[in-house]
Amino acid sequence: MKTTNPFFSDTILKTENQQVFLPVLEEKKVELFIKREDLIHPFVSGNKFRKLKYNLHEAKKRNQKTLLTFGGAFSNHIVATAVAGNINGFKTIGIVRGDELAKNIEKTLANNSTLNEAHKNGMTLEFVSRESYRNKTSKEFIDNLRKKFGDFYIIPEGGTNIFAVNGCKEILTKEDAKFNYICCAVGTGGTISGLINSAKEHQKIIGFPALKGGFLEEEIHQFAKKDKNWTLNTEYHFGGYAKYNTDFIRFINEFKAQTNILLDPVYTGKMVFGIIDLIKKNKFLKNSKILAIHTGGIQGIEGFNQKLQRKKQEIIKSL
Repeated sequence: MKTTNPFFSDTILKTENQQVFLPVLEEKKVELFIKREDLIHPFVSGNKFRKLKYNLHEAKKRNQKTLLTFGGAFSNHIVATAVAGNINGFKTIGIVRGDELAKNIEKTLANNSTLNEAHKNGMTLEFVSRESYRNKTSKEFIDNLRKKFGDFYIIPEGGTNIFAVNGCKEILTKEDAKFNYICCAVGTGGTISGLINSAKEHQKIIGFPALKGGFLEEEIHQFAKKDKNWTLNTEYHFGGYAKYNTDFIRFINEFKAQTNILLDPVYTGKMVFGIIDLIKKNKFLKNSKILAIHTGGIQGIEGFNQKLQRKKQEIIKSL
């Protein structure tokens, strides 16, 4: 679908399902497709577009001119909000964890492509201490922000709220009914909640958390309208958020070489690694059809590679 502004289009944006061909899939008689949500936009890709779409509708409905959100220094959500806000005429404010980043803002922007892109799109960056950031949802914290910046529409960290979940419901289309399994990476629980709510009765949703801890089930239950069609597989977080090992980085590079699909190392890479490993272990029945949602995040690879280079480790080959 082509439109000058997909955020406010009445037509639901559909993305391509790309089939993956690997020897293990042929051996195990399993079909795997990747839904290329990552191709929606260079910065507002995948679930970021889906989560922001109806939040922008709501902000416009409330006649709000400014969007305010939260995130870390390499947050895909921060840059997506900045770009989406700029496209649609909103001012944007990003509350960023880590007040040390404000000591030399020129250096921070020069070394951090995520924050630099947000800045280029007009986002006001407010750096706060990690201690203060933990209280970001408190009334006192929000009141102080309103005193400083005036009125604004709040989008939660990671973008997950009821409007985000409704946007993520639109990821699956009628053509996706042929799949037995729908797989997605899980961060805050918004994407998987939307998929749970829109899945067909015969489909099972499998979430692959990128973080350690069992708190996600409670988060998902806030928004998911079904209880029995989904599960979380917590075996592939590689130690927690943005954690990795050399085998994992090598897997991302090999997958790119074999399929021409680039995975991000924080979310989708872990999901696809998990899917392939489960297929190897015969956890999917023969003739199963699996759809994995590529939720984007590719722009974060540059910052991730900086960390790998500092450690003199293999980098992610993005070209």
